[in-house]
Amino acid sequence: MIKLKDMISRSLFVESKKLRVFDFDDTLVKTTSFIYITNGDKKKKLTPGQYAVYNEKPGDEFDFSDFNKVQDPKELKKITNVFRRIVKSSGGDGVYILTARSAYKPIRQYLKDIGINMSKIYVTALASNNPKDKADWIEDKIDNEGYDDVYFADDSPKNVEATKKMLRKKNIKFRVQLIKH
Repeated sequence: MIKLKDMISRSLFVESKKLRVFDFDDTLVKTTSFIYITNGDKKKKLTPGQYAVYNEKPGDEFDFSDFNKVQDPKELKKITNVFRRIVKSSGGDGVYILTARSAYKPIRQYLKDIGINMSKIYVTALASNNPKDKADWIEDKIDNEGYDDVYFADDSPKNVEATKKMLRKKNIKFRVQLIKH
């Protein structure tokens, strides 16, 4: 039988396993990429920020082709500096870019171009704008890889809420940050 004293002393020496997850568009970078929506004869063009709060309507058809490259990137320095500090202190272990985009290579190239060492950083392109998909991806990391300290940064209130809802059910340390510009 394990004594309470042994459990406490052991827990004092066990490091947490940290997961650090950042969205890409309108979190780390602003681009001139747009989402094009067609519904019947109506056409709209939304920025990633507008799209993050857009409520889908029946009949909406989405064109994300602008996101096959990083168009005219403008680094969002405040959160990118946080990203750089985390990468430096962790060596990149447990650091991920989690994007709704379908292509990860342009993001890796952009980060490399701004001087971020990408050797241990993974970019996961979900090819989905469903907030539950981001929350499910993070939950899978917690459940299957043992992460017990999570930080998640995203500009979408929907993604932030879906992730918070999931994390509240876990017995882990977490911080979720809505990025506003």
